[in-house]
Amino acid sequence: MILKDSLEKKLREINLVIKKKHTESQDVGLFTGLSGLALFQFYYAKYLDNDKIADDGLETISLCIKKVNSGYSYPTYCDGIAGMGWTMQHLKKEGFLDDDCEELLSYFDDYLHNQMTFEFGRSNYDFFHGALGYAFYFLSRYKYTDDSNLKKRYASFLYDSIKSLKELSISDGNFIKWESTLDRRKNNKVYNLGLSHGMASILNFLGRLYRFQEFKKSTEELINRGIGYLISFEENTKGLSHFPAYIEKNIPAEYKSRLAWCYGDLGIGLSLLQIGASLGDIYLEKRALRILKSSTKRKTKNETSVIDSGICHGSYGNALIYERVFQKTNNPLFKKSSKFWMVDGLQKAIHKDGYAGYKQWNPPAQNWAPQLSLLEGIGGIGLVIIDYLSEDSNTWDECLMIS
Repeated sequence: MILKDSLEKKLREINLVIKKKHTESQDVGLFTGLSGLALFQFYYAKYLDNDKIADDGLETISLCIKKVNSGYSYPTYCDGIAGMGWTMQHLKKEGFLDDDCEELLSYFDDYLHNQMTFEFGRSNYDFFHGALGYAFYFLSRYKYTDDSNLKKRYASFLYDSIKSLKELSISDGNFIKWESTLDRRKNNKVYNLGLSHGMASILNFLGRLYRFQEFKKSTEELINRGIGYLISFEENTKGLSHFPAYIEKNIPAEYKSRLAWCYGDLGIGLSLLQIGASLGDIYLEKRALRILKSSTKRKTKNETSVIDSGICHGSYGNALIYERVFQKTNNPLFKKSSKFWMVDGLQKAIHKDGYAGYKQWNPPAQNWAPQLSLLEGIGGIGLVIIDYLSEDSNTWDECLMIS
């Protein structure tokens, strides 16, 4: 009861800050912009059964549309129109929005498809800022549109994405892998294994496509050969983690990746679990659960590299993933781990000049800064708290490839 009271108090603080500060957000996207804040507002309204807060969510979505009508054109899933589109599709599916979004969202189809094609053409498959984000948005549209002609259109876009991922893949014996740039300023090429920007996101996406009969044949080989490469780097006896964050040519892999959604064992293990379920591969599911169980032993800052609280690489992101794995497995170990990270997240609300006590650590600038966003700020923290407290089955975290 004490934990619940503390979490509900924190939700009230978060809601007040977002209501006051949301107009300062310049972007309309899901991870860093207004759409993610609207997602919090609608789910908080549902949790409290409060129409006034739902009206706040409608106001935030209306502000997104107003920005686009005034010339906002940044396209990406993380920051821009693709992320706004995913949010509106989700809100409609969950009954938060009454208006039909089909005409508005289909208006962006050619623009976002061209962006996807352009990014694949320059080998930028990145989930946040590249081609995979657009493809993931089109997957949402394919799944949930009621218009049969639009569904055919989105299926063709998704086939385009599969074809491009195949063309970008690099054969490595029986395996395939995908190369990316770790730092564009240095132009250092790596094989990124993470869920935020790397191969785990590609395979997670392909696994979601495989669930549909239409895409099974075109995705199966990519999934199996890609999984083969990924798990070939699993190490059970050395280092801190089972997987490195990335593989760099001619440099030994470092098995000390962080415990987080974005990089390391937690995001990779979650993706392997989902892909195993999609393929009906019980051995892959067992491997994933072994990795995830092992990860629960890591708790200290030195073992986890957890410094702040947000979803991307903080306490609440870990809590959310463990809660989802508990819901899939009913294993109390994961429920215990989820609670551990929820409490840890509460204990990090220590910044008097932060938002609801929270700030995010910025490594390049070596300073702390308050953040509103879903990905790294209080919008996402609030959503995780609602999910933890709610008796409803929430699916908003599908946007992060978690659900």
